[in-house]
Amino acid sequence: MYAEERQQAIATVIGNRGRVSVAELADQYGVTTETVRRDLAVLDRLGLIRRVHGGAVVSGALTTIELGTVERDSTRAAEKDRIAELAQQFLPGSGGSVLFDAGTTTSRVAAALPTDLDLVAVTNSLPIATRLTGFAGVRVHLLGGRVRGVTQAAVGAETLRLLGELRVDVAFVGTNALTVRHGLSTPDPEEAAVKRAMIAAADRVVVVADSGKVGREDFVRFGGIDDIDVLVTDSDIPATAHAELVGAGIEVVLA
Repeated sequence: MYAEERQQAIATVIGNRGRVSVAELADQYGVTTETVRRDLAVLDRLGLIRRVHGGAVVSGALTTIELGTVERDSTRAAEKDRIAELAQQFLPGSGGSVLFDAGTTTSRVAAALPTDLDLVAVTNSLPIATRLTGFAGVRVHLLGGRVRGVTQAAVGAETLRLLGELRVDVAFVGTNALTVRHGLSTPDPEEAAVKRAMIAAADRVVVVADSGKVGREDFVRFGGIDDIDVLVTDSDIPATAHAELVGAGIEVVLA
């Protein structure tokens, strides 16, 4: 189990039981007590739980479980780098337009762009927009709206209005979870609405997500299987899930 998955599981256990000790969690997940304390520190910093002596209790702010960009960026980093490199083949030609969804994998896709590429790039992500301003050939458009601290992404009515006026060649979209049954899903309704609008604005939708997202279902569905043209993921994807996605008509590219 990766750190992100374990932290999400721990937050769920605490949310269900109200209070859990460090020793119980270490035994349950087969890790050291120091590892559990680091996990609890991350979750406490995000406001998902509250640390107490010897363990943690549920936080009044616990509604959905969503880790921030710093924590997610270090999870499966090598796989995300390979996905980003392979995703470059789906860029439009010179003068084309691209939407970059907020996320740690989409951020890597943006960072891997050829520096001399002539491209119009639109994003709701502050980190992606900042990074792309250093590319001489890329004309960057940052979507406005309320910025969510946990993802550093613009969301809300203004973001949706701007996306509703756009048409782009390709959208690189991230997801927290993906199954054939539930489609693409994420914890936050406002993020889901923006992702849904990005899908609607694009001629081609390329989902970039590591295999840890496949087979999971999250709170809010923002797209169905039919909305995905290409999935770029890593080779750790379970064989059954791979077969289901290909059978559903998705082009699955393994990094």
